[in-house]
Amino acid sequence: MSSAPSSRPPSVDKTLAWPGVKDLIACHGRTLVLGALRSGLQRWRDGLIHDEQSLLSDVRARLEGWLTPSFKPVFNLTGTVIHTNLGRAPLPPEAIEAMTAVAIGASNLEYELDSGQRGDRDAHVEDWICRLTGAEAATVVNNNAAAVLLVLNALALRKEVIVSRGELIEIGGSFRLPDIMGRAGCKLREVGTTNRTHKHDFADAIGKSTALLLKAHTSNYAVQGFTSSLSESELAAIAHDHGIPLVVDLGSGSLIDMQELGLPAEPVVRDVLAQGVDVVTFSGDKLLGGPQAGIIAGRADLIARIRKSPLKRALRCDKLTLAALSAVLRLYANPETLVQRIPVLRLLSREQTAIRATVEALLPALRSWTGNSIDVDRTDTLSQIGSGSQPLDRLPSASLRLRSQQGNKRARSRELRELASQLRKLPVPVIGRIADDSVLLDCRCVEEPDTLASQWRSHRYVPETAA
Repeated sequence: MSSAPSSRPPSVDKTLAWPGVKDLIACHGRTLVLGALRSGLQRWRDGLIHDEQSLLSDVRARLEGWLTPSFKPVFNLTGTVIHTNLGRAPLPPEAIEAMTAVAIGASNLEYELDSGQRGDRDAHVEDWICRLTGAEAATVVNNNAAAVLLVLNALALRKEVIVSRGELIEIGGSFRLPDIMGRAGCKLREVGTTNRTHKHDFADAIGKSTALLLKAHTSNYAVQGFTSSLSESELAAIAHDHGIPLVVDLGSGSLIDMQELGLPAEPVVRDVLAQGVDVVTFSGDKLLGGPQAGIIAGRADLIARIRKSPLKRALRCDKLTLAALSAVLRLYANPETLVQRIPVLRLLSREQTAIRATVEALLPALRSWTGNSIDVDRTDTLSQIGSGSQPLDRLPSASLRLRSQQGNKRARSRELRELASQLRKLPVPVIGRIADDSVLLDCRCVEEPDTLASQWRSHRYVPETAA
């Protein structure tokens, strides 16, 4: 194979006979290599490649790019524990083992082993949901937005749903409750004002076309000052006096009292249902600490109607989700070990002293990575729960702080962005945040500092101006 420049590219047949290309075919298959080769030859015709060695390098690089997974683990040093963009709740080992067990072959997903008849996939999680929440029945779909959509479609199709104007929430990705209600085929009836809603607002609005009352937990924002809203028990009384159900969208949904862990208060599903609520919806991948799922729990007759909706099949969970959720729910059977066994609860309840110790352990490795061009030290910071839970509350934490030595503000800002970019390019990307004229790496979610430190020791930050 020649490395001398040539104005015309070789033919496809000729390049396929090159030893280097044959090696690639043996490793990756003819179809993939042929596609990369044709792309490289086009670059040669476009004047971007000029010799055979460059063509071979281009083909190798293209194959590597195609075959490198875009989905990869990262270090979450943002300070947001349940980070939607970074996958939300990390799963416990028990959930991963359960997923693996059903993934490698056939399973009894919808098959009753005792009777030998077709079964219901909800059966793998329903008993535990009811045991932990006090609900009569439960069903599961692929996320909480889907749960709300399904409930409204099944219980309020072509009818009115009454909700306080102050609870018309928007969740991540610009998904708005009014839009979900519209897609569910029901009509929104707003009552009250943004900051104050009273009993008479609901009672006066109920008519023949009213299907249910809806209360949405405003977990991702807070209205303070001159406010008034109704409790679940007050709304339940109004709904039941008029013979209609009350549905509550809890969003995050917690199965335990978070205050016992020293965390901000969050509605507990069991307590909400005990106030007379007929149906609740909540997430499986937030405070519960499980996989992405939307859980619907409440009155047996209403859950039966929801299950019969054609949408239920479209929104149902797969075997991996159900296996993981089942494993996580079983961990709640032992409250004494719960915090240590559910990663998200363990991370949220970490003491600041332990996080400071992690920062101190990582300082030498980070300084090795940055060299002398960046100031690196420790600073106390505040974490947040994330995914819309308690947006005004912060958790005492500690961070690694990287500051530029550039005197010019614009140059400092450019170097901070370059620092953040190079951290993301590490073998296991490190995701922090830029704030207070620094790159901050909050260590609340770092439980094994040696793994993070090792890649800082084996790589070196090279400033953009020196590259």
